[in-house]
Amino acid sequence: GPKEALLYVILACFPDMSRSLATPAPLALHGAANGNGHSETKKEVQGLKLLASNEDSIRAWPGGFGYAKLGANYGPSLVAQGEARARGFDQVLWLFGEDCNATEAGASNFFVVWRNKTTQKLELVTAPLTERIILEGVTRASILDLARERLTSPQGSLEAVDVVERKFTMHDLLEAADEGRLVEAFAAGTAFFVAPVGLIHFRGRDIEVPVQGESGDYAKMLKSWLSNIMYGKEAHEWGVEVVEVEVDA
Repeated sequence: GPKEALLYVILACFPDMSRSLATPAPLALHGAANGNGHSETKKEVQGLKLLASNEDSIRAWPGGFGYAKLGANYGPSLVAQGEARARGFDQVLWLFGEDCNATEAGASNFFVVWRNKTTQKLELVTAPLTERIILEGVTRASILDLARERLTSPQGSLEAVDVVERKFTMHDLLEAADEGRLVEAFAAGTAFFVAPVGLIHFRGRDIEVPVQGESGDYAKMLKSWLSNIMYGKEAHEWGVEVVEVEVDA
């Protein structure tokens, strides 16, 4: 097969918002609504460090176009992203509503692997597309398809998972972490591809997410499968080999 089967060319011209915040910054940017006015994370962790958004910061509303890859979905989030980076985090974990529903990590889809409290089965969970506030990403769809095709039965030492698209809240995440049911979390999208999450800061508390080595086992497996398809290392219906033909000058 070909050595390479994919080429991304991305040019992003954004201001460095971490250096241009007002002094003093508005209360909303100090994280007061997040229950932590001035602290910064200094933890050295494997994986992304996410700062849960404040109650007054919303990435997308139902009826809008949060589901689409549009510039208008990125520009308004730059201030919050700048605040997160200035405080030592990699990205914002966007929440929605009074229940603090988890939606996206920056501009990427957000996934959690945990053990269901009732059934005790492992689940791969991500937010649904029903309210159209979640980016309907190709990487998201690919991960869900591969997980349903391959992870619903054991893979070597990896336990099978139920693949679930449903709403879940930061309180669900906190409870799973406190009860030892949180297995891993990761972000998936064009920029991050598949990137493990190691820490989430929510209202004054750091939630440490288990990471085995450089990545969680499920994220590592899904990333490997998807990468092999993208680069032609695995024959798959998603990958179309383009045969090179020499053309006389």
